[in-house]
Amino acid sequence: MPSWFANVTPPVLGVLAMTGLDRVLEIEPQALTTPRDRAVTGRQLPATHPSVRSWVKRLIDIVGSLVGLLIVAVLFLPIAIAIKRDSPGPIFFGQTRCGWLGRRFRIWKFRSMRPDAEKLKDRVTNQASGAFFKNDADFRITRVGRFLRRTSLDELPQFWNVLRGEMSLVGTRPPTPDEVEKYQIPEWQRLDVKPGMTGEWQVNGRSQIRNFEDVIALDLRYQKNWSLMYDIELIWKTIWILFQKNSGAV
Repeated sequence: MPSWFANVTPPVLGVLAMTGLDRVLEIEPQALTTPRDRAVTGRQLPATHPSVRSWVKRLIDIVGSLVGLLIVAVLFLPIAIAIKRDSPGPIFFGQTRCGWLGRRFRIWKFRSMRPDAEKLKDRVTNQASGAFFKNDADFRITRVGRFLRRTSLDELPQFWNVLRGEMSLVGTRPPTPDEVEKYQIPEWQRLDVKPGMTGEWQVNGRSQIRNFEDVIALDLRYQKNWSLMYDIELIWKTIWILFQKNSGAV
């Protein structure tokens, strides 16, 4: 294994810093950083993706999340009643995900599975290939949960994650820590932007995606094409898709 790395990108340097390998290996960063872009260890990181530094994008996220939370407040009671009547357990489901530079946060959704779903995950066959999980006939999903997923109503609580700055309205798919552990070094690049409630994977048939390489390709395409107008375009596409039959996750 080489002890010297050149032109290291922000996600790779972030992972090396979190594991302590940055103190063992000789590393040449891709570029210098601004004071706001620091790793959790406190060391300087290279300049990150421009979408993370954009104050306009952050303003759109704040306004959009406040509007979204108002929608959550209106729909909360009927959704909560439906969830509780369908199966015992909490209304909300929290799960650890990896955000910008691999920083972990707790993502929130309306619960769409039985309460012991995490313990039963090893009993479900993964129909996807690579570092993510998907099964169309997952027995852990409740009847109400299937409706919530099909309409994407289960994801509404993520507006709280957006308001907190852990996510963005538009970004890449937020992976779980066990998915990130399977990443090869080139795949860490997808952690260079904040995860989003919607993105390329959302408007390009997320329910049909079965190959992790396709997920990577969509995430990298978003990073390459990013602009404020592109974000707005993806938001409008998402709204349109939500009104189409079978548009949500399964």
